[in-house]
Amino acid sequence: MGASLSNLTEGSNGTVMGPGLGDIPESCVACVFTYLTPPEICNLARLNRAFRGAASSDSVWEMKLPSNYQDLLDLVPPERYQNSSKKDIFAILSRPVPFDDGNKEIWLDRVTGRVCMAISAKGMAITGIDDRRYWNWVSTEESRLHLGRFSKRLGRRVSSFEHTHGWDIKPVTFELSTSDGQLASCEHYLDDTEQDYDNGNHKRGCWIDYKVGEFIVNDSEPVTEVRFSVKQIDCTHSKGGLCVDSVFIIPTDLKERKRKGMLK
Repeated sequence: MGASLSNLTEGSNGTVMGPGLGDIPESCVACVFTYLTPPEICNLARLNRAFRGAASSDSVWEMKLPSNYQDLLDLVPPERYQNSSKKDIFAILSRPVPFDDGNKEIWLDRVTGRVCMAISAKGMAITGIDDRRYWNWVSTEESRLHLGRFSKRLGRRVSSFEHTHGWDIKPVTFELSTSDGQLASCEHYLDDTEQDYDNGNHKRGCWIDYKVGEFIVNDSEPVTEVRFSVKQIDCTHSKGGLCVDSVFIIPTDLKERKRKGMLK
């Protein structure tokens, strides 16, 4: 991009015909940057000194941070962000920030600056979680929810479905509610022998994201509380082989990027 724009100011023999990109005032570049995404700003910072200076401006990155970013910083050890520029603060918050004994994480989407959150299974209230007959904690670098127990063999991921049963008989109910009266619910069969066309693979052995619903937060005051549940109450048959990892709370307009594995 820089080379193409620079060529507009040069003659055929390489002589300079007029002002170039390096002559644009840094303040003007900073104004343009307020309309761009953080990745675009970082890419353009490599063009010249004025672009590099504007890309480090606190006034630019202040607009990329959410209005409540100071609340997020309160979850970070002060020595990590003291005397940091707004650009550095954005970089800190764009990486997962653990809290609640490491059972939850919060971060900023690197493209939009929107706040995202993940709650691990250890941050949830799960019926019978302390009874080893029903649940076991399995250490894993993977995430989300799937059927079957996986392991690694010769460096490759393999899944065992020996104890997977009962999830194709009745659907599981997902529900969420908020303190201001918003409700959403849906049902899904967690096990299916047919091809899962939405995910391009069978459900068994694959991590599956299930969308529960959407809610709207109009203001930060008062605080909006969110309750989430997943249940399948049926005593007519036994069930087993389910792995649960995380619940994600992300802005609606980011869900397509997350589905394609682009949300980092």
